[in-house]
Amino acid sequence: MDDGPVIESSRAPEPVGLYPHARRVGNLLFLSGVGPRERGTKRIPGVELNDAGEIVSYDIETQCRSVFQNVRFIIEDAGSSWDQIVDVTVFLTNMKDDFEVYNRIYGEYFADNRPCRTTVEVGALPTPIAIELKVIATITDK
Repeated sequence: MDDGPVIESSRAPEPVGLYPHARRVGNLLFLSGVGPRERGTKRIPGVELNDAGEIVSYDIETQCRSVFQNVRFIIEDAGSSWDQIVDVTVFLTNMKDDFEVYNRIYGEYFADNRPCRTTVEVGALPTPIAIELKVIATITDK
């Protein structure tokens, strides 16, 4: 079985492990987990770290906007578009404090396209971030 081509975005942050930004299988595009980091740096928008790399404070709104931008980069670089997103799984590290802000911003970005969505709280993510998205989109040949 052909697993489909691997997609690497030149605009999204580099993966923190051995995985691609996305993989196309048929007319579906599967994104690996995407966080808010910036490409070419360890900087995480909206996160202040101490010298030990632990979170001192964070701004969930800034992280949300950054992670949505990173998803957009990958989707577009793969030849798809925001309106072709069909499923989103969102991982939050602090549902109680962050859900309301995240949900409001999500509504701004997905006002016209309403994909299926699942939001779960996790104890931690692989880097010092508060949100990560796992996305599935459709993709059509042009």
